Amino acid sequence: MNRHCHNCGREWKLDGQPGRSENCDGCNEDLRICLNCVHHDLGVAYECRERRAEPVTEKKRSNFCEYFDFALRNWSGRGSVNKRDEEAKNTFDQLFGE
Repeated sequence: MNRHCHNCGREWKLDGQPGRSENCDGCNEDLRICLNCVHHDLGVAYECRERRAEPVTEKKRSNFCEYFDFALRNWSGRGSVNKRDEEAKNTFDQLFGE
């Protein structure tokens, strides 16, 4: 598991958290964004598990969130379905006979 850009998968190798103005060397996307944060979760209110954080409307843009913590995860490839989403879809299909 490593820290990497949500868009292209380039690994973040520096110690600490990226600053608000830091971009990915691979694709030039912002790095300090909700999509790279450990608290980002599509299934909760405001897509953030950190209840103390102010709501952020643009998840793909850098922000000033003080609770940002770069997520450690395995790169699964751009546009690929992660295992958890795939399992949920299969369970749904089994329940509703599709």
